[in-house]
Amino acid sequence: MKYIDEFRNGDLARQIAQRLASEAAPARRYHFMEFCGGHTHAISRYGVAELLPPNVRMVHGPGCPVCVLPIGRVDMAIRLALQHGAIVCTYGDTLRVPASDGLSLMKAKARGGDIRMVYSAADALAIARRNPEREVVFFAIGFETTTPPTALVITQAKAEGLLNFSVLCCHVLTPAAITHILNSPEVAQYGTVPLDGFVGPAHVSIVIGSAPYEPFAVGYRKPVVIAGFEPLDVMQAILMLVRQCNEGRALVENEFTRAVDRHGNRHAQALMAQVFEHRPSFEWRGLGEVPDSALRIRDAYATFDAERRFDLPYRAVADNKACECGAILRGVKKPTDCKIFGTVCTPENPVGSCMVSSEGACAAHYSYGRFRDIAIVAESA
Repeated sequence: MKYIDEFRNGDLARQIAQRLASEAAPARRYHFMEFCGGHTHAISRYGVAELLPPNVRMVHGPGCPVCVLPIGRVDMAIRLALQHGAIVCTYGDTLRVPASDGLSLMKAKARGGDIRMVYSAADALAIARRNPEREVVFFAIGFETTTPPTALVITQAKAEGLLNFSVLCCHVLTPAAITHILNSPEVAQYGTVPLDGFVGPAHVSIVIGSAPYEPFAVGYRKPVVIAGFEPLDVMQAILMLVRQCNEGRALVENEFTRAVDRHGNRHAQALMAQVFEHRPSFEWRGLGEVPDSALRIRDAYATFDAERRFDLPYRAVADNKACECGAILRGVKKPTDCKIFGTVCTPENPVGSCMVSSEGACAAHYSYGRFRDIAIVAESA
């Protein structure tokens, strides 16, 4: 296949659905977590769930970087703008994440904070060059996909002696989160959900390769199939997971061979290792404190670390009690299990982070799934 349309071919999707229906054992149930928010979006947008057999259930995971960003980290960025007078640059979805006191970065901007949306870390560096008299902070979020560009701009700032530029680093690591979901007692208050395997992330795997997932297959006996973001990618990955379960195998397989190999992008990995080191612990929304799950800037680049430059302490903040984002991010609950979904909490007025990004489970279901829910209810009545 060479073109996008081929990965969205309805006839091929129905053929894969027929294979799934014939190979999924009627006497058993299958629970597969799609870790990445891009897969959640594809499943909702293209109706993949409706093509699966009734005994094959997809469980939404915490793989949306905006969704797992805790309130306390957004508060830090807001303090930089309102209290320290810095120009704060970040990606568009981050601007709308709810923070403390009814604020978000967008609302802080309305209060006079100089907060700017950028499309890349390089854009933030360019703003620092144009404003040498101002402190410019890049609020860096995301998984391994967006980490190498952040590392690159830090090395460029150091090479140029651009001392008015710094980074508030909130980059998090995919394998640690999967381990935490499988193994940590600290999240027991949200309940548990059976997991038979994972649909592995696409863009993250381009950077880190498929090898980091092998401990889940070996140590936890959970198969992983890395998949692209198109609907046929996802359906083929689910079929591969069903086959592994039926055959009693637990391997890392790669459906996304057109972009992913075992070793990933070694140049990007080397750049990340040069600039960043692992944090002992980091709070994720919905997962709590996750050991060894995020990155911080190394001492050699401390001048460009906003947390050190502005002496920013981190304060944990509890989520809105009415919001079920924590349980949804772990796959324990569905968006429709939240009492405020689609009423108080909408994409225009998000109460929880899962409703902010298009990759969030709640936003995806609000856009593509809620009308199907209405039809199902009507049919059952």
